[in-house]
Amino acid sequence: MNADVTGEAKGGVDRKIMKVLAGESVWPPPVWIMRQAGRYLPEYREMRARAGGFLDMCYNPDFAVEVTLQPIRRFGFDAAIMFSDILVVPHSLGQNVWFVEGEGPRLDPIATTDDVARLGERDPHLHLEPVFETLRRLRRALAPETALLGFCGAPWTVASYMIAGKSTPDQAPARIAAYADPAFMRALIDRLVETSIDYLVAQVDAGADAVQIFESFASALSAPLFEPLSLDPIRRIVSGLKARRPQARVIVFLRGGGPNLARLVEAGFADAIALDWSLDLARTLPGIPAKLPTQGNLDPLALVAGGAALDAGIDAVLAATKGRPHIFNLGHGIVPQTPVTHVERLVERVRGS
Repeated sequence: MNADVTGEAKGGVDRKIMKVLAGESVWPPPVWIMRQAGRYLPEYREMRARAGGFLDMCYNPDFAVEVTLQPIRRFGFDAAIMFSDILVVPHSLGQNVWFVEGEGPRLDPIATTDDVARLGERDPHLHLEPVFETLRRLRRALAPETALLGFCGAPWTVASYMIAGKSTPDQAPARIAAYADPAFMRALIDRLVETSIDYLVAQVDAGADAVQIFESFASALSAPLFEPLSLDPIRRIVSGLKARRPQARVIVFLRGGGPNLARLVEAGFADAIALDWSLDLARTLPGIPAKLPTQGNLDPLALVAGGAALDAGIDAVLAATKGRPHIFNLGHGIVPQTPVTHVERLVERVRGS
């Protein structure tokens, strides 16, 4: 591991994000942006045109390293998050996954426990070796003070794609499956938990200082389904990772969690809680322990708008989180139409606070 829990990198250089994840308030706060390597950057679009398919970029360390480093060179973010996708996990288990330009991912849907039993006929670790090679190269390429982040999708989010074969507005196919065939859903979630633990352990071994678990579809779950399909599987992943790599630090992003956010906080297993843009910090932060690190909350569309709206949004997050451990970030991923100059303004304003 390249950083201990205090955030001290090799050579005595501090990684600010690791200090925050250890519960320290850092001012100005460290900053990175979800989906910071992406379509808003002209150099990414040029690279994407040369790379072929999206998964080809994810599995080619030459492309993945370059794309990961592009926003670091431009903006000097305090963390680089490896360029990949949450759906490499089901792909590594043998499910057919592809991306349709302008439409997003497509998968051959699964529907039965027999389908789940067939997952894993290939070696997931061997299939994902290019991802680990990307991390190893990134750790060598990054400045000592820049943290390196890995990630995976939460089992409920990944299962929703695997069952529906694509993104759906309310994850109805997966929700129906959870009610109609709980044995199938349990088997699928269990397989994803097991694979995700191994995947994150390998990411840490390859150089990741911390990892983020993305629960993108939390808002689709009813209260009775949240515990078995979201909270408990994420808890098991974190527990399994830390049993094998105690130094690992985990950020959990619960998009649209709303009333379930308190349940995540109370569970106490996350090293940091990423807050989506819909949350009112004045109401949310009093329910989060002062020493529990937080991340995010700026509306990605305020970043698109720029100007006074962006400045006000940045200042509001800074004011609400000053004095507590916080990582400045958006409340979801940066969108393709975001002007590069607005990102420059964000970094300048955060660091000048």
